[in-house]
Amino acid sequence: MQAIILAAGLSKRLRPLTDSTPKCLLKIGEKNILERTIDNVLKNNITEFVMVTGYRENMIKDFIKERYPELNIQYLTNSDYENNNNSYSLWMTKDLIKGDCLLLDSDILFDYHIISKLLCSGFDNCLAVNANHKLGEEEIKVIVDSGNKILHIGKELQPETSFGESIGIERFSYDFFRKLGEVLDRKIAKENNVNEFYEASFQELIDAGNGIFAVNVSEYKSMEIDTPTDLTRAADEFNNF
Repeated sequence: MQAIILAAGLSKRLRPLTDSTPKCLLKIGEKNILERTIDNVLKNNITEFVMVTGYRENMIKDFIKERYPELNIQYLTNSDYENNNNSYSLWMTKDLIKGDCLLLDSDILFDYHIISKLLCSGFDNCLAVNANHKLGEEEIKVIVDSGNKILHIGKELQPETSFGESIGIERFSYDFFRKLGEVLDRKIAKENNVNEFYEASFQELIDAGNGIFAVNVSEYKSMEIDTPTDLTRAADEFNNF
């Protein structure tokens, strides 16, 4: 199994902290966000990585080379990161994935047991959902059926009808990822639709009859880092975690 980490963006909402440092290298306690992510993946015995970088990518590569000199990692450069979204970065990985995979955003703090629960869920295609998080306009929300099969996913969904927030960690079979690559290839290479969130392509596959399931991981800590307020809260909650 391979782990995809997307880390190309500018993170404007965290300026000035990100003026000289990519978001994933911001420290929470003694470790930065990326270090925590890689450690959590390795704890689940996944040792192959594909990483998409862009903004200040040399800092990211230098950190990984120093901290994880033996890491099995392939890099892709999203050189136009200022003008595209995470669907573009994900599209770039389609030819490097050779089997089942994990997909992780690089700005998530989380308990490594979340990955374990996805791997042991019994679902080939699933994503981690916090069903206890207070939902608003910014969260990627999911609506599910009685078996936790996802019917709808996106920011635009109504909080009161949603099961919870998709936290940005997914597990996919190779067959599903291949289909996802085909959707992204059409949207990006043919339609020049480079500014979507990748969840829009998940929804297209769901509408075509492909099953993705929500795995409730709300018993484990997780949070997304978007703003200085998030960073302050993370320092309190994850400093010794």
